[in-house]
Amino acid sequence: MAIASTPALENDRQKLIALIKDEAVFHGDFTLSSGKKATYYVDMRKLTLDHRAAPAIGRIMADLIGDIDGVVAVGGLTLGADPIANAVMHATAASEKPLDAFVVRKEPKDHGRGRQIEGAEVEGKRVVVLEDTSTTGQSALKAVEALRKAGAEIVAVAVIVDRLTGAQAAIEAEGLEWRAAIDLGDLGLDPQ
Repeated sequence: MAIASTPALENDRQKLIALIKDEAVFHGDFTLSSGKKATYYVDMRKLTLDHRAAPAIGRIMADLIGDIDGVVAVGGLTLGADPIANAVMHATAASEKPLDAFVVRKEPKDHGRGRQIEGAEVEGKRVVVLEDTSTTGQSALKAVEALRKAGAEIVAVAVIVDRLTGAQAAIEAEGLEWRAAIDLGDLGLDPQ
């Protein structure tokens, strides 16, 4: 379980946990993007795109990765990572370590400059891949693959909610550090 570095940030984290429990956990029969079945679904997009949660998400995620040296940009696979990266960018804009944001398309554009990564220039730069929640880590690893092709140095993958279902092991098997702000225990949920 992660704990934020200051009482104010931990307060943000606890408020976010309450919002997730109240508004982003849905019970029923769901198929996750990994193909796995689940009896609940944590819909973080509901909150990453919500004015009450997004500023806190930016502060919490910036704090979660703030001790990693030399990081200049954050982002991940579109669509889930986009609002998180923007929230982190805004949260750090006035700090001593401002971070830029990037978006990794699922496939390179077939027009214009044909780019797969938009936003911050990542070649030769230390970056962190972000995700809202992860089951197997495959979305993050798809972003990692595209970033490596573009010459980025990926130093970590950071998620808001860790479903505790193997994503951490998959990310660490790629030689990357795994960080999570909230896990299922924080939400009172069991892994499935």
